[in-house]
Amino acid sequence: MTTERFDVLTAPRPVWRGLMHSWAFAISIPAGVLLILLADHAAARVAAAVYVGSLLAVFGTSAAYHRLAHSVRARTIMQRLDHSMIYLLIAGTYVPICLLALPPAWGIPLLSVVGGLAVIGIVIKLVAFRKLAWLGYALYPIMGWCAVAAAPAIGTHLSPLQLTLVVAGGLAYTIGFPVLLLRRPDPWPSVFGYHEVWHGFTVLAAALHFGAVTTLVAA
Repeated sequence: MTTERFDVLTAPRPVWRGLMHSWAFAISIPAGVLLILLADHAAARVAAAVYVGSLLAVFGTSAAYHRLAHSVRARTIMQRLDHSMIYLLIAGTYVPICLLALPPAWGIPLLSVVGGLAVIGIVIKLVAFRKLAWLGYALYPIMGWCAVAAAPAIGTHLSPLQLTLVVAGGLAYTIGFPVLLLRRPDPWPSVFGYHEVWHGFTVLAAALHFGAVTTLVAA
């Protein structure tokens, strides 16, 4: 844990650290506004707003952590918030799918489970960041792939395009996650390291899911 603390909280950061999420945050503002405006009824507007809020929270917090937090104390606080916002985005991405695409018998239970796991994850990151680090990390893919439990309904109620975008986004997150855990590949540590590779996967995944959500709220 001492090594992790040195590496993450005190070591110099690559030139590109946080840049992609800074750009993603900036792009998400007008894109999010347009998404909400596309919604043609109240439920769609609420779902879109929740999703956009979670998207801005994760990219904004990540950008602030990686670009603006310089002291060890600031990095420590922002690191916990940064990790916490990932749970928020996962749950926020489920909202349009569960409320707009799935029937209540499937959507409400699925969203309740994912929301509950998000709360647990956030609490872990805020109060037991190191003691339960393994559980905190494990919850990310568990939450993401909870959708498999509702596969029959998802396969029936999502269009082929929507399903493709949702699955592709999930795969992008899943493929990128080991890069974060293993810190490999680390192509250019001082400029574009393993974390930037991970951020590239997250931006790709978020873009794919944004496309899926757009088709849902505009339907």
